[in-house]
Amino acid sequence: MADATNHKEKLITRDVALIMGATFFFMAANMLGNPIIAGYSGSLGANGVMMGVVAAALTLTSLFCRPVAGNLADKTSKRVLAFAGAAIYVVADVWYACAGNELSLLLARIVNGVGFACCSVCLSTWMAMLLPISRMGAGMGLYGTMNALAQAIGPALGIKLSKMVGYRPTFLVGAALAVLMVLCVVLVRDPGLPLSRKKERFVRQVEAGERPGEPLPEAVATATEEVVENRSLADHGKPVKAPKFDFNRLFEVKVIPIALIFMMFAVPYFANQSFLVDYASDRHLAIAVSMFFPFYAIAILLLRIFMKDWFDTKSFLFFLVICTFGNLLMLLCLTVMTNNLVMLAAGIFTAFGYGLMSSVTQAQAVLIAGKERSGMANTTYYAGIDLGMSIGPLLGGVLYAGVPIQWFYVILMATMPIAWIVYAVFHRTINVPKHPGPIKSVEVHHC
Repeated sequence: MADATNHKEKLITRDVALIMGATFFFMAANMLGNPIIAGYSGSLGANGVMMGVVAAALTLTSLFCRPVAGNLADKTSKRVLAFAGAAIYVVADVWYACAGNELSLLLARIVNGVGFACCSVCLSTWMAMLLPISRMGAGMGLYGTMNALAQAIGPALGIKLSKMVGYRPTFLVGAALAVLMVLCVVLVRDPGLPLSRKKERFVRQVEAGERPGEPLPEAVATATEEVVENRSLADHGKPVKAPKFDFNRLFEVKVIPIALIFMMFAVPYFANQSFLVDYASDRHLAIAVSMFFPFYAIAILLLRIFMKDWFDTKSFLFFLVICTFGNLLMLLCLTVMTNNLVMLAAGIFTAFGYGLMSSVTQAQAVLIAGKERSGMANTTYYAGIDLGMSIGPLLGGVLYAGVPIQWFYVILMATMPIAWIVYAVFHRTINVPKHPGPIKSVEVHHC
């Protein structure tokens, strides 16, 4: 009976579709600027070091802001936080277009990092709250697909537009994408109230002897019993233990292994994103480099269609094996690449590697942490992206300058054994059941 009920649970609702749209516009606006920001800062007078600082400022700012954003995502309305992040994005992109020197551009980049932290954590948490737990893998898989598509289309669009119309108009296009994100956010009906507020309402009803009118997830119900017990102790004058600070207030500790594994897939991807043009130029390859990302986008879209609900039925280990082979074959194709056909194969294998792992790890992070901690789960997951986006280009720069160009992608293959070492050490934490026990989804009432 439970299986039949779960089968009927709707995956794509109006609100879910709008959040996926907001996610696409948010990530596309971000990725549009990533491959051109260093060149733009150079055109404003920045030297090589400053160009690197400007490029890395967004992800470094985001990394430090994520713990705050994650806590806010678990305690405040997702609509308010997403709107604030989207508005910051609009301001940052307009600032990019109007920047007069490299210092102004750096400040805009830092502001952009704050918006990136707010939007990335908030949108993914909001999405997780609206999904039935039995469809969490499929739903977060779709969310990850929108991210992957934007990460493929954004850079190609940024490179093409900057060559056609210049840097400043290109960033105004980024601002327009951010405005579309704002529109999607304000049209979502569910305000994304945190589960903690639902829990408090549940507690008040229990204390008043009323029958709660809304079911809660099992983890929240357990926490609710603890709240009621603590209040009862306080009412009788008995001491209640004050909460102590721990690392879980900054990141979800159980999700760190997943974030580290995904970081190992992100490092080669972002190193390739930053240096593919220079790599092809240095090797005098007659290929259309700008087509790599559209190839990848088409492949990840087709994978999403064919795999459908595999995210809810297959184990993490199953996907780790596939994604490892995908990443290694991508790097191998890029190493031996001599024509557009091999580059096409590299784009397809990127979808099997980084593209799939992006969806799988995000869904697994939410399952490991539980819905009530989905904000901190996504904070930790995105910290892996931040580190990959920062370390990838930095490592790529070291390799590009320090080793023969033909060894560039070969050395990046070393990330895969590291990912497997992390899995071997933490596999018990990572391999949580897809549907632990009876499924008790939070009801979402649309106004």
